[in-house]
Amino acid sequence: MIVRVTQTIDPTGTIPESPTDGIVADFRATMMELKCVGSERLLRQGISMTQLHILHMLERHGQMPMSRLAEVLDVSVSNATGLVDRMEERGLVARTRVPEDRRVVLVHVSPAGIAMLEDAEALRDDVLRRVLRRIDKHQLDDIACAMKDLRVAVEAEVTDPASTIHAHEHARRD
Repeated sequence: MIVRVTQTIDPTGTIPESPTDGIVADFRATMMELKCVGSERLLRQGISMTQLHILHMLERHGQMPMSRLAEVLDVSVSNATGLVDRMEERGLVARTRVPEDRRVVLVHVSPAGIAMLEDAEALRDDVLRRVLRRIDKHQLDDIACAMKDLRVAVEAEVTDPASTIHAHEHARRD
């Protein structure tokens, strides 16, 4: 059996102290590269990082009142309105007023915005498939098992309120 030992350097140039630190650094670097692949295409199409962030947020959380969107972005409602105006002009989002309270404006991703996000995701999937084709079949089997275990562990961690509370308390103490 051949054992390969590699030393990972995280994006800050630091050598991790433990295997877990190395995994975290490699995972972050890999995800960042994949994220950039799709984002670069959208940036070339004139979509700003803020607009991309808004699209992802609305895709994940569904429609949002304009006031909540401004709060999450940490900008004034007038600034959020300007951002949404430009996005609506491009057909990426749509706004609707709540019939019961016409002062409330809800923002949601339009079909064109969803198509744009799906196009970026398809590009990332394609790049990832090409990358995985470079890896030996036995290693792919190991990666598949490890990814499944990682997904299950992440799901358990984020759905266990005690773990989340404990992690926040631990982070505040550090």
